[in-house]
Amino acid sequence: MESHLEKQNRDVLQKSFEEMISTLPKENCWGFPEDQYQYQGFWFTPPFLQGALSAQQQFQAQPTDIILCSSPRTGTTWLKSLTFATITRTSYNDSTTPLLSKMPHDVVPFMEFDHAQFSTNRHLGIPLLATHLPYSFLPISTIDSGCKLIYICRDPKDTFVSFYHFIAGHCKSQNTQPIQLDEAFELFYEGVSLFGPYWDHVLGYWKASLERPDKLMFLKYEDLVEDTVLYLKKTAEFMGYPFSSEEQQQGVLENIVKMCSFDNLSGLEVNKTGRHREGKGNLATENNIFFRNWKVGDWKNYLTTEMAQRLDQRTLQKLSGSGLSL
Repeated sequence: MESHLEKQNRDVLQKSFEEMISTLPKENCWGFPEDQYQYQGFWFTPPFLQGALSAQQQFQAQPTDIILCSSPRTGTTWLKSLTFATITRTSYNDSTTPLLSKMPHDVVPFMEFDHAQFSTNRHLGIPLLATHLPYSFLPISTIDSGCKLIYICRDPKDTFVSFYHFIAGHCKSQNTQPIQLDEAFELFYEGVSLFGPYWDHVLGYWKASLERPDKLMFLKYEDLVEDTVLYLKKTAEFMGYPFSSEEQQQGVLENIVKMCSFDNLSGLEVNKTGRHREGKGNLATENNIFFRNWKVGDWKNYLTTEMAQRLDQRTLQKLSGSGLSL
């Protein structure tokens, strides 16, 4: 139970946080019940911003930690399942893995929310955690400790479409009115989206991967889709959990890829009917909206030619001179 002193401290921190965000630029958009606030160049809802600041103050990375970093809807759920299955392959097989009974976000906790759960995972020898925080927001210990970071990004057009459907699905589950796609597009284009601007998020990690390639692996979702076995093999080596030649001959990689496939994960009962962050108010989410469509190029079903061209132009402009293309 929380002591009286702990409650007092928490109340003081909550009050100072509320005073701080009252001074920030804000927008009521995307159909969220609460405003989004712009802090140090990025947009957050209050729970995510409070989690970010809390992680900066309290989170202590360990040298053995592996942090999966991403903007929302860029392959986070899939990357969590692939890396978790890889790291725990000697503890579980495809009939005993926790991925059969828990959704990937419940087996790989988020740094900005699940401190207690992460320390428990560490005791179990699972060094994985995840974050949606921009690179400039990461706690200093993630750099000082020498832990490893893996960043995944995606074509901005597919990222937008996936994010739009995720938010619309979440609004419906909360019985609130979803935003129209063309209105959402303008917001995303202007950089007003959760953890956005998207391009700034990507560039922060891209530049860091060039400076620290031994500590930050930069992945593209499209590459992972095109040759999942190859990129899983590279990821396992980077994490320090390489597949032996015997494992490769036995098809261990292919088994993990099959177990973590969209068709398999989306068909599991827990991912069809369960809820993530149940009891956490607006953060509670139906598991099934995390599993909508894995295909590359799904944007063609939703964006006009003009919208696609505008987003491509914005991407070229934002990434100019970086050496990165999306």
